[in-house]
Amino acid sequence: MPNCTLCPRRCSAPRTPTEGHGFCGLPTTMKIGRIQPHLWEEPPISGTRGTGAVFFSGCTLRCAYCQNGDISHRNAGRSFTPRELSEYLRRLTDAGMESISFITATPYVPQILETLALYRPPVPLVWNTSGYETVETLRLLDGVIDVYLPDLKHRSERMGRLCAGAADYFAVTSEAIREMVRQTGVPQYSENGVMTRGTLIRHLILPGCTSESIALLQWVKDELPAGIPVSLMQQYVPCNGVDIPGLDRRITPREYRRVADAMAALGLPGYLQGPTSATVDFVPSFNAPDSFIGDEHSV
Repeated sequence: MPNCTLCPRRCSAPRTPTEGHGFCGLPTTMKIGRIQPHLWEEPPISGTRGTGAVFFSGCTLRCAYCQNGDISHRNAGRSFTPRELSEYLRRLTDAGMESISFITATPYVPQILETLALYRPPVPLVWNTSGYETVETLRLLDGVIDVYLPDLKHRSERMGRLCAGAADYFAVTSEAIREMVRQTGVPQYSENGVMTRGTLIRHLILPGCTSESIALLQWVKDELPAGIPVSLMQQYVPCNGVDIPGLDRRITPREYRRVADAMAALGLPGYLQGPTSATVDFVPSFNAPDSFIGDEHSV
């Protein structure tokens, strides 16, 4: 795939099956850090049996504070062909997953489409993303992805630039989320509460940034159709050696209450994450012997 422009970085760098020279540094051969059941997503994603989480190596945003730095910054993982990935999707299906989640998968959209042509799991397919997507790439997924799970991280150009080197983060992500909502419409749910179609927006509260959080919630209220849920997360923990002033601490209960109260006042539906999530204990292991479903029985 020469001159890759799949993500908003549009670095137009050459990518070969063995080498990547762009922002993500990824070859065209899929690199994946973990494929396992995951029980800790929002209730309509995990349900009672979990989502089949496929954590792709690399990230098109690469936030300085990312808790998954091993895959987002350091590209930990192993190589998969579409046929090999399709076999692991079968394993997840056989394990009874409520959904399948493709996590930070944007650099591999063509390969994922090839994988799904070989085997499409009979459960909702979730696109778990930083939100930093181009509308053109998202349109390749129209009719393929059932549920979008985007982050909505930063409102100001300053914070986008400071945290991810992406001053255009909000401008790009707001248009991407509009496209996701256009594709999926108002959320639909199965009898047991699993989202079968729709968009669920995540927002991670950052320390010292409650005004940005409230501005983002206001945008959701003003600009998107009624009924789009928001997952308000208080799990921020300084990770990945982040050295940005002010981001070296967890959020305070007062900061959380301010944003949660604003969400309630706006009447936005969604989910409030508990304070026990603010720990690195929930960070999964990547590229380890137990990181790939089924492989643990052969080691």
